[in-house]
Amino acid sequence: MNKSELIEHIARQADISKAAATRALEAMIGGVKQTLKKNNSVSLVGFGTFSVGKRAARSGRNPRTGATIKIKAAKVPKFRPGKALKDAVN
Repeated sequence: MNKSELIEHIARQADISKAAATRALEAMIGGVKQTLKKNNSVSLVGFGTFSVGKRAARSGRNPRTGATIKIKAAKVPKFRPGKALKDAVN
């Protein structure tokens, strides 16, 4: 399912227009982004938790030349599924 299909699904299930569903989805995504940017987490009970993890600096190889390169430390978004989501998938 891609973003436009998700918007159609939301519009159908909530009995709202596609424009309203788009605004709702964009607002949700924006809220998650802002919260993660502040190094906080977003917990949706039954669905899962979005959080920020840290990736340490490391060395890697350029696949084209084989030269060793330094890869900077970075913050990465993580998602940990909740029990209800795991149960629904299994």
